Amino acid sequence: MNLKNEKIAVLFGGESAEREVSLASGEAVLGALKQLGYNVEGIDTKSYPIEKLKENGIQRVFNILHGGIGENGVLQGALEQLGIPYTGCGVMASAVTLDKFRTKLLWNAVGLPTADMVVIRRGQAVRSEEIIAKLGLPLFVKPASEGSSVGVSKVKEESQLVPAIEEALKYDSIVLVEENLAGAEYSVPVLDGEVLPAVQIVPDGEFYDYHAKYVSDNTQYICPVLSDERQQEVAKLVKAAYDVVGCKGWSRIDVMEDAQGQFRLVEVNTSPGMTSHSIFPKSAAVVGYSFERLVEKVLELSI
Repeated sequence: MNLKNEKIAVLFGGESAEREVSLASGEAVLGALKQLGYNVEGIDTKSYPIEKLKENGIQRVFNILHGGIGENGVLQGALEQLGIPYTGCGVMASAVTLDKFRTKLLWNAVGLPTADMVVIRRGQAVRSEEIIAKLGLPLFVKPASEGSSVGVSKVKEESQLVPAIEEALKYDSIVLVEENLAGAEYSVPVLDGEVLPAVQIVPDGEFYDYHAKYVSDNTQYICPVLSDERQQEVAKLVKAAYDVVGCKGWSRIDVMEDAQGQFRLVEVNTSPGMTSHSIFPKSAAVVGYSFERLVEKVLELSI
């Protein structure tokens, strides 16, 4: 099948808290596909009803929406109903992995290691002393279903905990309070079931927040970084995590080391960023993928 004979749409933008990042990713993906000679158009879904894709003759979708309906299974279900192939994970994996809480429940159920957590729901009383007694300080507070570190706070003292939870509740009705993992931070891409080299993240700032991800030029991304033995170790863990939640096509799984140097799973991104700061293309380049070839490979996996 020659995909260059098809009419392809790159879906980006949308209305999630990650809109600006998605616009940048969409522009990069669109440019790569045009350069390769594909019949492609970019569509900002913020003002475009999905049902119009079929009406306008779209035959395939490259989904580069981040967060919201682009990653929670809603778009995937709509595209399946319309009979339009799309990149990335299916309905179930997308819905589960955007929810960090339920992702961790699945991983924990099969014995995969994650950070210890306390779950707070909107309207629930916050018992700061009990949380700190269990998790210690510092700790992290994050919405269960947002990406790009939106609404994430690092809490260093008890007085900061409730305000941090209130901030996270602006983005979701469920908030995770997690122990601080003291070791190095990595992001590990998976492409067509193959685990690519881990990328170590050395953030500009106290942690890998929105500014460190998308604004700062001082955040460091080191790849390759692990010894062969450690890469095999993290690859085995990441592949198991990827399979448990039902990912396909491509995804990126974040991992951290604890104080003893053991890897612990953090979260899954089923629509990885493809901006100039993004991790996936940095890792793929180490094993020989140009940016354009990476984009094309992801598109081919939609078949």
